[in-house]
Amino acid sequence: MAIDFTDTKTEKSDTKSDPSASKFKLFSDGKLTANHRKFFTEQLALLIETGNTLHGSLEILETQSDHAELKAMILDLHERVTKGQTFAQALGNHKKLFSQTYITLIDAGEQGGYLVTVLGHLLEMEEKREELKAMMVSAFTYPIILTGFSILVVVFVLTSIFPKFTVLFSSSGTQLPMITQVLMSASDFMINYWWALLGVVVMLGFYLKMLFSQPNFRRWFDYTLLTAPVAGALFTRLYLTHMMRLLSLSLENGVSLIDALTICKDATHNQSFQNFVEKLVSNVSEGKGLGLGFRETKFVPTLIKQMIQTGEESGKLSLVTGRIADYYQKELAKKLSMLSKIIEPAMLLGMGVFVALIVSALILPIFKLSSTMN
Repeated sequence: MAIDFTDTKTEKSDTKSDPSASKFKLFSDGKLTANHRKFFTEQLALLIETGNTLHGSLEILETQSDHAELKAMILDLHERVTKGQTFAQALGNHKKLFSQTYITLIDAGEQGGYLVTVLGHLLEMEEKREELKAMMVSAFTYPIILTGFSILVVVFVLTSIFPKFTVLFSSSGTQLPMITQVLMSASDFMINYWWALLGVVVMLGFYLKMLFSQPNFRRWFDYTLLTAPVAGALFTRLYLTHMMRLLSLSLENGVSLIDALTICKDATHNQSFQNFVEKLVSNVSEGKGLGLGFRETKFVPTLIKQMIQTGEESGKLSLVTGRIADYYQKELAKKLSMLSKIIEPAMLLGMGVFVALIVSALILPIFKLSSTMN
């Protein structure tokens, strides 16, 4: 991207005629998203890196943005910085878009004089998070779609196809197979009492919502999510990967260990994992070190316990946590790939078995009826 940002005033006056300005116009009006944050971070880093001041960079970004909300946000940041607020303080007024992690790291970069470096690290973290999210979505999208499609097929067969055979089977007077009787009863129930089924689904939804609002149930669910045989391994690695990434980035940019751990605690909504991080904060505050909390926690893999201990003893905790994050992100990708390879054929097999049951429930009575007539 060849853009000369050295003269802020000239660039501002030539925005309409400069074709490169269109590169900033990537989004249509609407709510600000993670993509807008990534775009803002990338362009701000580029502008500062090419010699512009923070004040001038925000002015250029505000002028060249055609997204209404993004433009208004950058204008607000620009005005606050002009009035004497630090960039981190200005970002603190837009916490819906910028997390506490983002603001804390920007603050550290401002104080240390390496804001461009921090912006680059934040951009890298955004990309890693997108990769992680894409892996999770890719692994579970197909099973969810297949499950929904299977449910629709079952409902269609029981409410549209089976009723057409019910009259034929009932008038034949022959003894129907058990599977046919069961599916015919299910078909009659769905047709005549669909409103009751819908009511049960709605009530179940409200009941689950009420359960998750109960602290005791939420604590049990979050702990189970971390310790369950299959899901536990996935979610533990997901949370730990994100935590190690944040720790590495924070420590590398001069954030204290306690503040870095606080950032990690706020970055997840799992109460059991938050309790684990709180324990780490308490241990570090009391001078017991970071490794003790990891060693005493069951759901943390042994490899992480050993590497954290090594990183703490060698004084290279930021390097070690970064390596752990990279390693476990790859491990998570492998596990998700393996899980999807197991789930997909298993679901297809299950769907095939159910289709076979439906076909047999229809074909067997027809054969029996045909032989009786002969």
